[in-house]
Amino acid sequence: MKKVKIGIICPSEIAFRRFMPAIQKLDCAEYIGVAHANAKEWFGEKTPDAAVIENETKKAQSFVDTYGGKVYDSYESLLSSPDVDAIYLPLPPALHFKWAKAALEHGKYIFVEKPSTTSAADTKALLDLAAAKSLAVHENYMFAFHKQIAEIQDIIASGKLGDVRLYRIAFGFPQRAKNDFRYNKALGGGALLDCGGYTLKLATMLLGETAKVVYSQLNYTSDFDVDLYGSAALVNDAGVTAQVAFGMDNGYKCELEVWGSKGSLTTGRILTAPDGFVPTAEIKVGNETENVTLSADDTFGKSIMRFCECVNNDEVRKENYKTILKQAQLVDEVKKSWK
Repeated sequence: MKKVKIGIICPSEIAFRRFMPAIQKLDCAEYIGVAHANAKEWFGEKTPDAAVIENETKKAQSFVDTYGGKVYDSYESLLSSPDVDAIYLPLPPALHFKWAKAALEHGKYIFVEKPSTTSAADTKALLDLAAAKSLAVHENYMFAFHKQIAEIQDIIASGKLGDVRLYRIAFGFPQRAKNDFRYNKALGGGALLDCGGYTLKLATMLLGETAKVVYSQLNYTSDFDVDLYGSAALVNDAGVTAQVAFGMDNGYKCELEVWGSKGSLTTGRILTAPDGFVPTAEIKVGNETENVTLSADDTFGKSIMRFCECVNNDEVRKENYKTILKQAQLVDEVKKSWK
């Protein structure tokens, strides 16, 4: 298997706190360095003052001080580097398309934070370009690789809950700082693109490829120009429904409920279980309640491993294209259904 040499565009918190510890443990990938934007590249449209670029430079240097590698003094210098095979892209969502497209044009594989882009049309354009160049693209919904999901699906398949009547998925958290990119429309903010995407992804995993949106609601307040919370219902060809709710001005929830003809299952931390956390599920059948211990896992590492598989295996790469496009199309379906 080819070892993938990865450079990072933007010295972001998630890159430092999650990506770097994960990649250190892997044999399939190698960290090469991190790039900060120069003045012309900053958000692609406005020139920052010197203090902003100096701060980005310091953050990039902290990667080198902690993990080694090198600092690239512009995104372009990283993209054109012959030492790098792939780009990890943890920029705000509205910047994903521009820099992922540039990376693909430079012949680099793409490991992009969710969402892939802010529209299905842009995501399809990226995937078409990647396919034409036989380049891997991977969207980092890392929760999808957690063992607990397969274990819950095994419980459902066992028939213990009976036939599934309904899935309920909720993911929301309290309001963050007002300057957080999630509350900035120009940067691709909004609850649907952020926490809503998680719920749609899990709903698709449970309902299968025929899942489609039949109802949606996006809610705004006068404080922000992005949606702060919302809900949707998805149905598959078998008539099974998943109700999803999400928000970034909400009390914290991260729950899955499976309601069957014989019983139900509920669990928390279904979308956010950190490395080493041991999740549990509560199963109720009749008057009996059973608490089940599920497996701990390292989802970021497994997501990077999936990316490596996409680089090295044509069939896995093509399957990834389909999965990423389906996710983007469901997000668009929510927008269209609401409008």
